[in-house]
Amino acid sequence: MCGICGEIFFNRQPIYEDSVIRMNQAMAARGPDNEDIYHGIWTLMGHRRLKIIDLSDDSNQPMIDPKLGLIIVYNGAIYNYKILKDELIEKGYTFHTGGDTEVILKAYHAWGEDCVTRFNGMFAFAIYNQAKDKVFMARDRLGIKPLYFHKTGNSLLFASSLPALLATGKIKPQISAQALHYYLTFHSVVPAPHTMVSGIEKLPPATWAVISQDGTMTRNTYWHPVYQRDQEEENYTFDDWKQRVSQTLMASVKRRLVADVPVGVLLSGGLDSSLVVGLLAEAGQKDLKTFSIGFDSVGDEKGDEFLYSDIIARHFATDHHKIQVNGSEVLPSMPACVKAMSEPMVSHDCIGFYLLSQKVAEHVRVVQSGQGADEIFGGYHWYPPMMESTDPVTDYRTVFGDRSHDEFLEMVTQAYHGDDVSTRFIRDHFDMPGADTPIDKTLRLDTLVMLTEDPVKRVDNMTMAAGLEARVPFLDHELVELVAKIPAEHKVGHGGKHILKEAARAVIPNEVIDRPKGYFPVPALKYLQGEYLDFVKGILNTDTARDRNLFNRDYIDRLLADPESHITPLKGSKLWQAALLEYWCQQHDI
Repeated sequence: MCGICGEIFFNRQPIYEDSVIRMNQAMAARGPDNEDIYHGIWTLMGHRRLKIIDLSDDSNQPMIDPKLGLIIVYNGAIYNYKILKDELIEKGYTFHTGGDTEVILKAYHAWGEDCVTRFNGMFAFAIYNQAKDKVFMARDRLGIKPLYFHKTGNSLLFASSLPALLATGKIKPQISAQALHYYLTFHSVVPAPHTMVSGIEKLPPATWAVISQDGTMTRNTYWHPVYQRDQEEENYTFDDWKQRVSQTLMASVKRRLVADVPVGVLLSGGLDSSLVVGLLAEAGQKDLKTFSIGFDSVGDEKGDEFLYSDIIARHFATDHHKIQVNGSEVLPSMPACVKAMSEPMVSHDCIGFYLLSQKVAEHVRVVQSGQGADEIFGGYHWYPPMMESTDPVTDYRTVFGDRSHDEFLEMVTQAYHGDDVSTRFIRDHFDMPGADTPIDKTLRLDTLVMLTEDPVKRVDNMTMAAGLEARVPFLDHELVELVAKIPAEHKVGHGGKHILKEAARAVIPNEVIDRPKGYFPVPALKYLQGEYLDFVKGILNTDTARDRNLFNRDYIDRLLADPESHITPLKGSKLWQAALLEYWCQQHDI
């Protein structure tokens, strides 16, 4: 797990290291163990390293293979790297390190662009091919690792974080009107390649790109799950599917133990993280470190789920750490939390993950986490209405969207008015082949887009701000491919995640499985009161906010007058959504 960056200069332009130096500095938290820069003829690449696999300096980056004429910067973890290494040795390749970085380099030389289809893991990397005078970039199938880029007049900048690109000073930071529509109407989800800043893109998940010396870029999508079954699979029973889920999930959890440092678990007390702990125990892990976090309650809304995380910690005798966050700690941590966001993320989970990661990093460098299970196994409350939908685009927009297009036009100033791009995006995605029913179209959209741009991004940004690597076994692409084929009623039925719950009964206590669904609770950011409301008022009433002229003032004043009356369909605060965006702009000088 690391931070990567670089600048590719077109048409033999003179090259300068200034931008790469600044980007490397901006990503110091992502890789505190080593930093370096490669200076080529038309390519500069920088790297910040967090040592997880092969703790020696031999695996420092940028990694250069002079014999093959290849240079790589890479962020992530390839869990099957030892298997691939054996294959490559049989093909005649020799290795000088014990890590996965060199495996990627030689896999690219052996199999070209198709190398990405052989990797099981999370990754974003760039390889400079001296012989062919081109740069090859790729991102993992579910977009677990980020890769942002910006094309200037004579170069292309890339980095693991959007703020690192802004640190170069080469980008005029302005809000993208299209991204603003996504953010305010599509539950804060800004689909790739768009970002909140005009001119900055992110490489979509499951995509590779080739950049030539003249500046041309070609892209290719190399993976897509299919939400359809073949003739044999149509005959599978519920128990057949359940057995396959159990086997594939166990394999996924085991893969994510590949490390040369201890691996812990973020234990929320919910089904997903509890099952990860149980599977690790079944796999023979002893003295497993687990971590839970709790916040102050607000009214009758509880701020922790220690009741359930304690059950799991006792049942599996983990080395458990309960982190209780006093309300007084949240607001002082907010500037650093928002500064760590590559894009504005409205979820209350962000501050929770930020504070949790800071504490967890004192004990371990790698954790497994339960993100992704709700999306792939159908756990959210908006899925049952889609089972019987006759107008899926409208119905999905109604249950998932934060506000209508008309309300968006009422909220933002004239400069940001435009078409209803969010509804068009949903329609286009639903029209893609590979999913036939409204619920399968919904699950596919949430798995491939919402998941990447909300919980996955959140976990990456907040854990890496503490130099902590998070691994997500529910997003193993083999598991995602399997679950996509499972009939939707086996997933969405019986309160959601039905087949996962039934598979879990052989592993973890029923009282955790059958509990009411919970969320990472930070009630103070949902029901804005007292100092939290004062904090939001301070953001939105600054001269900076007024001069930005992003929101219509009468709309903001209505939210400020009665925050608790303005809640989104997914139970978020419309006031917090507006304030978070404005605060993110202030923190990053947008």
